[in-house]
Order: sequence, then structure tokens, then C-alpha cells
Amino acid sequence: MPTKNTSDNIEEYIKELLAQSGIAEIKRSHLADTFRVVPSQINYVIKTRFTESRGYVVESKRGGGGYIRIARVHFSDRHHMFGNLLTNVSDQVSEQVFTDVIQLLFDESIISEREGNLILATASDDVLGADAPKIRSRMLRKILQRLDRKGFHL
Repeated sequence: MPTKNTSDNIEEYIKELLAQSGIAEIKRSHLADTFRVVPSQINYVIKTRFTESRGYVVESKRGGGGYIRIARVHFSDRHHMFGNLLTNVSDQVSEQVFTDVIQLLFDESIISEREGNLILATASDDVLGADAPKIRSRMLRKILQRLDRKGFHL
């Protein structure tokens, strides 16, 4: 079994806070002290693991009374979720953002693990080549549009 690194432990801790109250409000310096890391490590975890494409909203206030507030995005319905995702798909999509959105679709029980893995297998840089970010963007738009139609599932 793979050993968890510090970033994994910080992510798990924040997710536990989210599970308790739905919102995690943390002080960067306190969390850094708790895990014996520099505050930039906390920033790294938040910027890479609590992104919009993974279904999170992050709000930050700097200064003495500053905090970081993380909340899981809750959509009124699936149509609203698809609309929000489609609005935020840029003309170029990185492999990580694509993976995050597919993971979100799986987490929301919209696609199965098998379907998600098949989609991901077709979207890597080595498969798509030099224009991968543009192609991934078009793929993601089509997948979301198709899933949004009358509750259609792959």
C-alpha cells in the first residue's frame, strides 16, 4: 500500500473538516504549524487539490485575522452543474483539469468508474498529440453536453 505524503495528509485533514460542517475555515499558519510545514505547502495543497474543477470553492483573506475558507460546491440540480462546468471550460484544457472534471462526474454518480477510465485513456497528451489541450476542451464540452441532455448517461 502506498505511503501517504504530507500533502495527502493535509488534504485528508481538510476533507475531514469539510465532512463535519460542509465548510472548512482554516488559518494557514495554524495548519502549517500542525503539520510542521511551511505555509507555502498549505498553499500548494489548496491550489492543486481544492480546485473549481474538483468541485470546490476557495475564499482567502490575508492579514492578521486572515483565513482560508473551502467549501464543496453544491448544485441545485445536475443541469445547473453541467451549465456551470460548460461555462468554465476554456479553449484549452490541461490533462489535470480534464481528469478533475471526469473525477467529479464519477463522484456525483453520473458516470461509472469504468466509463471514467475509458474517457481518461483517450484524453492523454501522448494520445492526442501537440493539439491535446484544444482537443481535450472540445471533448469535454461534448461529453458535458451529451450528459446534460435529458439525464443521459454514457
